[in-house]
Amino acid sequence: QVTLVESGGGLVQAGGSLRLSCAASERTFNSYTMGWFRQAPGKEREFVAAINWSGDYTYYADSVKGRFTISRDNAKNTVYLQMNSLKPEDSAVYLCATADSPLPRRGYSESRRYDYWGQGTQVTVSS
Repeated sequence: QVTLVESGGGLVQAGGSLRLSCAASERTFNSYTMGWFRQAPGKEREFVAAINWSGDYTYYADSVKGRFTISRDNAKNTVYLQMNSLKPEDSAVYLCATADSPLPRRGYSESRRYDYWGQGTQVTVSS
């Protein structure tokens, strides 16, 4: 049984910041690549950011590059997404995901490659 517990979502004005957290259950197997995705009503699930196990490689969608930062604390089995300079277009349900094996870098953005998913946390950015 593997679970991912997310927190940190909420309502913020444009230009503000939020930090999302995703904690993996102690029962989780090795978490290699971890990623954040988002999905807005009526839209496809969109890749946001991903990070490898050691945390020395990160990859971001062009739409969030320079504004969002992904990081992880393996001692806490937790991945974070620091979101700055938020825009209304960032409003969505944000989901974290993890893979039981390291993903090729070209596959970081492909949701089908991840093994476990959280329920998601709502982020709403007002204009």
